[in-house]
Amino acid sequence: MTSTLQPASTTEVVNRPGRWLALGVLVLAVLLVAVDATVLGLATPYISEDLKPSGTQLLWIGDVYSFVIAGLLVSMGSLGDRIGRKRILLVGATAFGAISVFNAYATTPEMMIVARALLGVAGATLMPATLALIRNLFHDPRERSLAVGIWGATASAGTAVGPIVGGFLLEHFWWGSVFLINLPVMAVLVLVGIKMLPESRTANPGPWDLVSVVLSLVGMIGVVYAIKEAATHGFAWTTLAAGLLGAAALYGFVRRQLSLPTPLLDMRLFRNRGFSGAVLADLLTILGLSGLVFFLSQYLQLVQGRRPFEAGLAELPAAVGAVVAGLVAGRAARRFSVRSVVSGGLAAIGLALAALTVLDQSTGYPLLGTALLVVGVGAGFSFTVTADVILSSVPKEQAGSASAVSETAYELGAALGIAALGSIVTGVYRDFTGPAGTPAAAHESLGGAVEAAAHMPAHSAGAMLDAARTSFVDGLALAAGVGATVLLAAAVAAWFLLRGQKLEDGTPEHT
Repeated sequence: MTSTLQPASTTEVVNRPGRWLALGVLVLAVLLVAVDATVLGLATPYISEDLKPSGTQLLWIGDVYSFVIAGLLVSMGSLGDRIGRKRILLVGATAFGAISVFNAYATTPEMMIVARALLGVAGATLMPATLALIRNLFHDPRERSLAVGIWGATASAGTAVGPIVGGFLLEHFWWGSVFLINLPVMAVLVLVGIKMLPESRTANPGPWDLVSVVLSLVGMIGVVYAIKEAATHGFAWTTLAAGLLGAAALYGFVRRQLSLPTPLLDMRLFRNRGFSGAVLADLLTILGLSGLVFFLSQYLQLVQGRRPFEAGLAELPAAVGAVVAGLVAGRAARRFSVRSVVSGGLAAIGLALAALTVLDQSTGYPLLGTALLVVGVGAGFSFTVTADVILSSVPKEQAGSASAVSETAYELGAALGIAALGSIVTGVYRDFTGPAGTPAAAHESLGGAVEAAAHMPAHSAGAMLDAARTSFVDGLALAAGVGATVLLAAAVAAWFLLRGQKLEDGTPEHT
């Protein structure tokens, strides 16, 4: 592979003594984001009961974080390149902790949506900065592969720790407590990060172009909003207008980047087939997974009647598989090939999702647990290797921008996945036929049906809940089928796009 990596200068400390401790600080930031994303799914039934959101508001609560973060990641990654990645990471972590308190004490669905949106603004500063700092801390390709594996494994561990800790808190405290667990992690990150993290920024980066920032934000939000609204309510003039405005803004963004001497995002990065293939693989993978994951906790709790802590433990195999696979992914990609590891991982996820199309109310845990384990292993292999490919495809001074593109694909996929697959679940669910006297609120969400059942006669409540749960599972199975199709298509695309791609070995290559 012809590498675009630049030679390490003699002023760089290639074997920086504190680099592994610094990595420990960086993965705390990843843990912060991963825990927050997963506890929301567990808390959703409690939020539904307390705040009584409509089905559409519930989807907004679920995806507005990804919606906002997708619009800001490129801008924040570029800002970190300019003002310092350590600085933006620490400021963002402090804001993330403070806004978590706002989430915890939200009293209306609208306030919760705003709180999640603000958390997205803070979250946009974290992930690009962590990957960019890893790129600048680890100059040896094998060490960097291991560091990226640990980075990815920590994100996966967060998805395990989040539901278990969140489940414990939900059984003993109110739902807002799941957001307050961010505070101690944030405090450790900031206090230790001040001492341990080295500052890094791009030399002579040029101005931070505010017009590009606005175009990026308007473009991403317009496009994601249009897709979400079309999936939920069908096409309308306002939806079409939002989509056209978003597309026009993104077109303007690309044109402007190509004309600026120091662009916010160097569009030439996409000329690298490995970079483009890795980004596309990430986007399609998250799109296929996210909608299903969002509703899985509701299935475990509201359909199968598991307690929150038990539901958290039930999701553990996915995280265990991802941690183990993430730690060995770099080695596997060097021994076999990048495209075989990524494509194989994506195909495994697709087959596991296909197995979930047979879900019903009484599906036993062996099938569910095995499917989650395979999903975790596949995701651990594919995400770790694509992150490594993206980082090694660019000069280190562009690490922030490259990381931001990677994370934008991730968050955009999450927003689109929850919008599209979540809307499939919600659309199928709303059509269930309940007994006479079934309130309209029961058709909004399964949480609403459980709440409504408490105020109905026992016989009618039982019949209504059975119909609602059956319809919810039918929607979940259909979403799993769509997700499986997307993942298998992504596996085929990755096989061709990552042809000839290799991870660097030993010392950096130079052109």
